[in-house]
Amino acid sequence: MARIAGVDLPRKKRLEIALTYIYGIGRTTSKKIIDQCGLSPDMRVHSLSETEVRQIRDFIEANYKVEGELSSEVKQCIKRLMDLGCYRGLRHRRNLPVRGQRTRTNARTRKGPRRIVPKKKK
Repeated sequence: MARIAGVDLPRKKRLEIALTYIYGIGRTTSKKIIDQCGLSPDMRVHSLSETEVRQIRDFIEANYKVEGELSSEVKQCIKRLMDLGCYRGLRHRRNLPVRGQRTRTNARTRKGPRRIVPKKKK
């Protein structure tokens, strides 16, 4: 089984798709990695030799931040925004949409389920 950056890649998937299981690597990045290593994107993970896996692993470690290193950097950036007290930091702190989306309707993913407010009798 191919283990790259602490992630077990699915054996039956194509290499191009399997690399996207690593946090921080999408389709475009996986294509670049495969081209740089001189491999075929149609190759299946189970057919990779140990030297090819080592080549991919070394290339990713040398050129990309992935998994824990990347996620900790993202968390630090968000924490910095929150400490500064800028608009984006306040939105993160209040758990509201950060990138200008409307909140009067929608935004349910970020705000959570609706809280029903009881109506007062006059």
